[in-house]
Amino acid sequence: MLNQFLGGSFIIKSLKWQFIISLLVAIGFVYINFSSIEFIEDKRDPAIRVIFFLIMIFSVFKAGLLSEKYIQSKKK
Repeated sequence: MLNQFLGGSFIIKSLKWQFIISLLVAIGFVYINFSSIEFIEDKRDPAIRVIFFLIMIFSVFKAGLLSEKYIQSKKK
């Protein structure tokens, strides 16, 4: 199983687990982005912060899509 995971062929087929993992990833990116905000002058590279911000937006959007898909599958 570890070989499949490292090889890239590991796919989560359960919609419930896809939703849970995407939600955890989205929460993680939101936490990282908002914990790195400093109200004094920041000397780090702003390009990296912009990339993390865009990834955060994408992961929250994906979590929203999967939550809608999960809720609709529960109604059926």
